[in-house]
Amino acid sequence: MSVASDQLVRTDQPISTWFGIGGSADNLAAPEDEPQLLELLERFAGEPVRILGDGANLLVDDDGIDGLTISLERFDAIQEQESEDGRVSLRVGAGASLPKLITRCVRNGLAGIETLAGIPASVGGAVRMNAGGAFGQIADVITSVDTIDSGGRRETIPRAGIPFAYRRSGLEDRIIVGAELELRRVDPGQQPALREKLKDVMAYKKGSQPLADNSAGCCFKNPTIDGQRVSAGMLIDRAGAKGLSVGGATVSDVHANFISTSKSCTAGDVIELMRRVTRIVQDADGVTLEPEVVIWSRHTEEAP
Repeated sequence: MSVASDQLVRTDQPISTWFGIGGSADNLAAPEDEPQLLELLERFAGEPVRILGDGANLLVDDDGIDGLTISLERFDAIQEQESEDGRVSLRVGAGASLPKLITRCVRNGLAGIETLAGIPASVGGAVRMNAGGAFGQIADVITSVDTIDSGGRRETIPRAGIPFAYRRSGLEDRIIVGAELELRRVDPGQQPALREKLKDVMAYKKGSQPLADNSAGCCFKNPTIDGQRVSAGMLIDRAGAKGLSVGGATVSDVHANFISTSKSCTAGDVIELMRRVTRIVQDADGVTLEPEVVIWSRHTEEAP
C-alpha cells in the first residue's frame, strides 16, 4: 500500500461546514504537496473525488458521501514579489484562508482584496466560485490560476483564459491548487484609509447578514431579470418566505437569502426548505432561483 493510501486516507470522517450539520466522508485525505495529491488521484481514479475548501457554502447530505474527499488545507503557502512600480504579486495556495489573507494584506499596506472582507472561504474555493459581493469579486485581482485535471496534468491558466462570470469560474472540472493575485502597495499615509475601508466592508456585512448564525452565506444566486441582476433575498422576502422553517432550518429574519440552522437541524431540513423557497418564489414572480450553496450527496448531487 502506498504512503498516501496508508497514512493520509482516513475513513468515515465528519466534514466541517458552516452549517454545522451533515454527513461524513467515506474517505478523507489532506495531502501535504502535489505529489501526494497526484498519488491520491491515481488511487481513486474512476471514483468520485471532491475538493473540500473552508466548507462555507457547502451542505453535505445526511447519508454522507462516497469516493474521496480531499482537503487542501496544507496548500497554504504565500509568496510575495514586488515590482518597482508598486505592484505586488502574491502566489497563494488554494488552502489559504481568504479572511486571514485579507487581514495580512491590509496590515501590510496591500490594496485590492479588502473588498472581499467578510467572505468565509479558502482561496481555492473563492476562485472556483468567483466569490464576491457588493464591493467586488476575486476575479478582479486574479492574474493566473494553478490547476490539475482529473488525469493529474498540471496547468497554469492566465486570467485571459479563465471565463469568470457571476459566481462561476469555468474551472469547475479542475482542481485549483493555487492562484496568483496582483495587488498594489499604498503609501504609508494611505494605510489608515485602507484599514477604514476594511472596517466599512465588515460593518456592512455585520449590519445586513446573520454572521453569528450557523449558515452558509447566500443560499441562492441573484437571478438576472430583464437584463438586470436582482437580489434573491429581496425576491424571497417579497414572496413572504422570510422566517419560513422546516425542522431546524429557518430562512433568516436578517437576510432572506440566508438559511440558519439549529442543533436539531438535518441536511434534509435545509434541502427541503430550499425547495419550498424555490417554489414560493417561482409561484410569486415566475423566477426560478439557482442554488449558490453546493450540495454533496452519496449517489447524485442533490438539487433543491
